[in-house]
Amino acid sequence: MGMHPVQVIAVTGGKGGVGKTNVSVNLALALADVGRRVMLMDADLGLANIDVLLGLTAKRTLADVISGECDLRDVILQGPGGIRIVPAASGTQSMVQLSPLQHAGLIQAFSDISDNLDVLIIDTAAGIGDSVVSFVRAAQEVLVVVCDEPTSITDAYALIKLLNRDYGMSRFRVLANMAHSPQEGRNLFAKLTKVTDRFLDVALQYVGAVPYDESVRKAVQKQRAVYDAYPRSRCALAFKAIAQKVDAWPLPANPRGHLEFFVERLVQQPTADSAV
Repeated sequence: MGMHPVQVIAVTGGKGGVGKTNVSVNLALALADVGRRVMLMDADLGLANIDVLLGLTAKRTLADVISGECDLRDVILQGPGGIRIVPAASGTQSMVQLSPLQHAGLIQAFSDISDNLDVLIIDTAAGIGDSVVSFVRAAQEVLVVVCDEPTSITDAYALIKLLNRDYGMSRFRVLANMAHSPQEGRNLFAKLTKVTDRFLDVALQYVGAVPYDESVRKAVQKQRAVYDAYPRSRCALAFKAIAQKVDAWPLPANPRGHLEFFVERLVQQPTADSAV
């Protein structure tokens, strides 16, 4: 039981509006397409929107799991392409600040389903609040989404700096979203590495660029993922290529898998800030 390694990928960005949720959903679909069993967790605990984006109705959410009203299996939604979705509770303030005990219950719930799962993608909230930091530092891979706006690079840097300085994290993967050309994506990555190389001891790896594509807006209006609605669009093809790269990332070395670690680290909150 629980011997199956699960890759936990947190999709984050610092700034709102960089297309994080779109990246999370379409990457999940593209990974399912290469044969991975994927679960997508909406960890935007205050303003959840994955279910809305995909036109799904969540009857129960993570809030119900945490309050002990139901099992994690009871809240999982079947999404397109065979992906499973764990909806968060939109607008429920109590979800934004979970106690360590509630976090532990959440972790146990995830550990119970690790046997039929290969990848868990976590769509974090915008900003660099406690909830974002908890999920990101607990994940095995961190995918930072940036776009061509000065505030996007500044906020991505702020997030990386915080995680590096306060939590010793040193490895981040970067994805350029809504890029008008492959070169623009590389330039964004170069801008970010220029500041991180100068001020931080971190290693950034460039994953690639997702092009700006009108199909995304059309897909959103249809409440479908662009990968599903327009599989031949430039955007969908970019996600296909990125999923193949992600598929080659190393799995957790520990045979117990990564879900238990994910949950344990989620609960081990530093007490320094709570004492202030």
